[in-house]
Parts: sequence; C-alpha cells; structure tokens
Amino acid sequence: MIIDSHCHLNILPEPLGSTEQVIQTALENDVRQMMCIAIAPKQWQEVLDLATRYQGVYAAIGVHPCEPADVTVTDAELMATASHPKVLAIGEIGLDYYHFDIETEDMAWQQNRFRQMIRLAIQLNKPIIIHTRNSTEDCLRILREEGAQQVGGIMHCFVEDLATAEAAMALGFYISFSGIVTFKNAKEIKTVAAAVPLDRILVETDSPYLAPVPYRGKPNQPAYTRYVVEEIARLRGLSVEAVAQATTENFQRLFKL
Repeated sequence: MIIDSHCHLNILPEPLGSTEQVIQTALENDVRQMMCIAIAPKQWQEVLDLATRYQGVYAAIGVHPCEPADVTVTDAELMATASHPKVLAIGEIGLDYYHFDIETEDMAWQQNRFRQMIRLAIQLNKPIIIHTRNSTEDCLRILREEGAQQVGGIMHCFVEDLATAEAAMALGFYISFSGIVTFKNAKEIKTVAAAVPLDRILVETDSPYLAPVPYRGKPNQPAYTRYVVEEIARLRGLSVEAVAQATTENFQRLFKL
C-alpha cells in the first residue's frame, strides 16, 4: 500500500475526470490512502466533505502563508473544524517569502499567523504540515520557539538541503518528497532522499501540481505517488515494496492510525 501524504482533491482540473475516477485510479495503483489539504478557510468544508465521503481520504486544514494578510480565522473557528476525527493535521501552514519583497515588506503578519496555527495544533494535539519557501531559517526558529516538537509533523514537498532535513527531524518532523525528486536536475533533493533515514520519509504528489516524470508538466493525481516511491527505491537501492511499506508505516505512526 502507498499513502499520498499531500494532495488537493478539491481543486483537481477537469482533464483528470471526477473525484471518484481519480480515487479509483489511485486505488488501481495501490495508493489506498491520501491526505487532502485545505489551504484557506473557504476550502475547509470542501476537504472535510471529501474525507467524510471517502474512506481512504483524510483532511488537513490551515491557512497557507501566501493567503493575503486579511485572511484570518479565530481560534474557535479552527478548533471547531479541526476537532473532526478525520482532520488529522493542521496545514498546510508556514512561511513563504518567495512571492514577497522581504526587504521592503514586514513579514510579521505571516509569522504571527504561523505562530497561531502552531499553538492551536498543540492544543489539538495534531501534527503540523509545513510549507516553507525562501524562509527556512525563520521557519525552523519559529517551530522551535513555539514548541512544535510537541506534535511534530511533515516538511511538505521538501526541496531543502540535508542539514535542513536534519534540523526538522530533530523537531520530530518527517520529510516528504514529491514528484520533484524524479526530475533529472533535482540532484540535491535526490541526495537528501537517499540519505534521510527510511523511517522518517513520506511521499506525496501535491496534486494537481508537480507531476513526476513521465507526466511532468501535466496535471498530477494521487495515483502518481507510485513514481515517487519508485524513484526513492532506485536512489536507495531498495525494492519498491520496501519503500511503500516504510512510508505507509511512517504515515500511520505519525497520525496514530
């Protein structure tokens, strides 16, 4: 069995077909569970509905760092939705400085929202799914300051170096690799995927984005998690079955399934 630890089933493009078709295709490729991620409050109910409707689908809710500063939620609003038993995590949350001019714009609003989400995750005792882009130092610092190691979580779509992976793992986080690891020029990510302990690796699609080779540039879907597993197996000199089993067990351990 393979688990897609990060996908966006609620925003799949039409060429992939219906949600039912996408899930059926996943099952045919041994992807039997998937985590559907909401990046904004307006998506929370959508992913919760999907998780409620489909046995193998779980949900995570949060506010993505690229959501505008005026997108806010109260503690009570998040706690109420996240208390549902199929909401396994808070995310994706984090910091993203790539789309902002940090030399002229104060990122305090993004950092404050990130801190709020971490505190609520700790209150709920649910892991955190992290998005970080051009913000690694601040992201790790805030995770430490807020005590994120109490719940741990996932470094989603990991594209950093091994030192960053080790720092995150020291805080109880798992390292999740997407289709990027299959890209020919993704040499550093391949190096990290070969070096991270097998019991700390997860796999994902981030579908409909970042389709792996041989579908690069096309809409992604959970079924393609298999290509991520195959590449990690190749890099580590392991069987596909061994990587599938390890990453499945890692997901189940993290979320106490």
